[in-house]
Amino acid sequence: MAKRLNNQSTVGDVLKQIIQVNKLQPGMDQIDVKDAWSSLMGNGVNSYTKNVVLKGSTLYVELSSSVLREELSHGKTKIVTMINEELRRDVVKDVVLR
Repeated sequence: MAKRLNNQSTVGDVLKQIIQVNKLQPGMDQIDVKDAWSSLMGNGVNSYTKNVVLKGSTLYVELSSSVLREELSHGKTKIVTMINEELRRDVVKDVVLR
């Protein structure tokens, strides 16, 4: 049974509890990671990005440029670090570029 909050709870606390009780965190992580990718990579990379999907702790990024895919593959650990720092928690553990 869900814990009842008092009338002095903040909206943020109520939303966190709703997310936790209804097990919505994976969906929220999916949205947060897509937003982090687009804000961190900039217009140049985003114009070649077709799809960004988070499955478990692996981020799958579909790119339309093989040259860009090769270039980004050299900095996978940096991408993981940047996204996790943007989200302020460890969500992504690996990046797969397609």
